[in-house]
Amino acid sequence: MIRTDLPKLARPAQRALAGVGVTCLEDLAEHTEIEIAALHGLGPNALGCLKEALAAMGLDFKVA
Repeated sequence: MIRTDLPKLARPAQRALAGVGVTCLEDLAEHTEIEIAALHGLGPNALGCLKEALAAMGLDFKVA
């Protein structure tokens, strides 16, 4: 399975994602946007960066 690295993010955002087991874009696509946006340490800039990275790989957040 190919694992695509997450984009560069601020440390709090990196820790928040690691805390829920997200280590690559494929892991991120298994969560809804609402779940990720609710994480402490993950602000609008990081969320936008993640959305762009997902779209660039033809991925998207899970639909609730």
